[in-house]
Amino acid sequence: MRLLLIEDEADLRRGLKKQLEEDGYRVDEAADGEDGLFQASEYPVDLAIVDLGLPKLSGLAVVQKLRADGRDLPILILTARSSWQDKVKGLEAGADDYLVKPFEYPELAARIKALLRRALKATSDVLAIGALSLDFSAQQVRLDGQPVELTTFEYRLLEYLVRERARVVSKQELSDYLYPHDEDRDSNVLEVLIGRLRRKLDPDGALAPIETLRGRGYRFVLE
Repeated sequence: MRLLLIEDEADLRRGLKKQLEEDGYRVDEAADGEDGLFQASEYPVDLAIVDLGLPKLSGLAVVQKLRADGRDLPILILTARSSWQDKVKGLEAGADDYLVKPFEYPELAARIKALLRRALKATSDVLAIGALSLDFSAQQVRLDGQPVELTTFEYRLLEYLVRERARVVSKQELSDYLYPHDEDRDSNVLEVLIGRLRRKLDPDGALAPIETLRGRGYRFVLE
């Protein structure tokens, strides 16, 4: 899962990024509202954590602009303000949940998991699709009940294709998700990852879980 943390307090931002990455998330960060809005608009993000008191562009404006542009990713707002009016304004702007500073990290982690489960339209962290099951919390994959050993990049690629299985995902989008800051990314690397993933998920060639649409991208087709 890829999270975007928009927070201007440098120490808090670095601390949260470290804890979230230790929990297995991919975390991008922004120190002001303008950069945060750009990243949330241009890159595939699974969830945004947005502080309301941001420089350049307020957190409230970031949320409003994202929703006005049709971005439906889950948004959790952080605020040091205790008045109920600020919380209401954030939720009315389109945020999904809020957390008042100071807070304990386990509470933030629980809120994030709940929002991601809701976005995945799942009642638990385990999603079963035919013979395949994904445990999003443990980042584990099973095929016919047996564990499938995947590298970090293979797992992230599979998770993204499964989550977006209702549509075709382009090579560019997948590359942006896997290597957001790599200017010299090689499309051959993505093709190798897809090939390895197919062999691990479908050693007998019977399931064909990932479809290639020439010139368009890939689609996960198991139901």
